[in-house]
Amino acid sequence: MIRLGMVTVDTREPRSLAEWWAERLGGEIVMDSDGWFCIVKAPGVPVNLGFQKIEDPTPDKNRLHLDLDRTPDVDRERMVEEWVSAGAVHLGQRGEDGFHWDTFADPEGNQFCIGDPH
Repeated sequence: MIRLGMVTVDTREPRSLAEWWAERLGGEIVMDSDGWFCIVKAPGVPVNLGFQKIEDPTPDKNRLHLDLDRTPDVDRERMVEEWVSAGAVHLGQRGEDGFHWDTFADPEGNQFCIGDPH
């Protein structure tokens, strides 16, 4: 049986990006290989997030991104404000037919989405 164990992000600064994501998801860095590769484990997240150092990350839009879900008790406007205050860039709200999501970029420009409860 094969299972998904980790989603890995290429970055110039693995430790600082791992710290940012750990804080945002209420997790912790569970492995740090001298700053060249870090793993974040977060409660309620079924896979770990990996951050690996590369000299020149792929420019433009990433081909793989995280889709996070907002629970019904989290106000959308407040959630956007909190993520932006933490260093994310809000790229806009999108959606169709009863399903909406907000697209962001983390401090290194990696895009991710936070969807409305469904």
